Amino acid sequence: MPVNSTTPRPSDLDTISLQLSRPVRDVVEIPARCVCGNPLVAATAPRLSNGIPFPTTFYLTHPAATAAVSRLEAAGVMAEMSQRLTTDEQLAESYRQAHENYLTERERIRSEAGLDPVWEIEGVSAGGMPERVKCLHVLAGHALAVGPGINPLGDETLELISGSWTPETCICATSWDHEAPVPQRDLSRHVRRANQGFARQQPPSRAEDPHQGAPASQRDTETA
Repeated sequence: MPVNSTTPRPSDLDTISLQLSRPVRDVVEIPARCVCGNPLVAATAPRLSNGIPFPTTFYLTHPAATAAVSRLEAAGVMAEMSQRLTTDEQLAESYRQAHENYLTERERIRSEAGLDPVWEIEGVSAGGMPERVKCLHVLAGHALAVGPGINPLGDETLELISGSWTPETCICATSWDHEAPVPQRDLSRHVRRANQGFARQQPPSRAEDPHQGAPASQRDTETA
């Protein structure tokens, strides 16, 4: 299989599990790879196999990248970006288009995974799109997955961290423990929720849906 293939290999799934320190879930594609071939981003099914809706389609997995992005978030970059969205109409429009692209890509991944529509996250993208910025990891993952020119703030995030991490330079050897056993037990909050009875339910009727008519941003969704 070519090193740049988007098809997940068993070794890719093991690598992502080591990167995340938990068993990987429901990966449909590997849309972005390091120059060495290791995964950078996992495209995850919009409904997990335990029934929980999962809006974060493009999940940034590389530890060095996630650490660099976390430092940006700690420095207050999200608030500054959100403020710019209120004053820069061109940026705001490009960000809205990125939101639409995210939804389109999620539908493609859903179709590829052979899943029914995921009604709980209909119209909801991730990362705060289209009106604000609430997770730079989401925006960076999106930018890496679809390439430059689609998500302006994702592209900007990658530029801002380029001094410490870039997909063109491999630092995989020192970014996670390659000799560790592949994690088998998932202690993530998504699984904890499932164990507490939040697994998939049938969609309510219009009369019963408490979110009917509410903005997408107000719906209760599970995020990464």
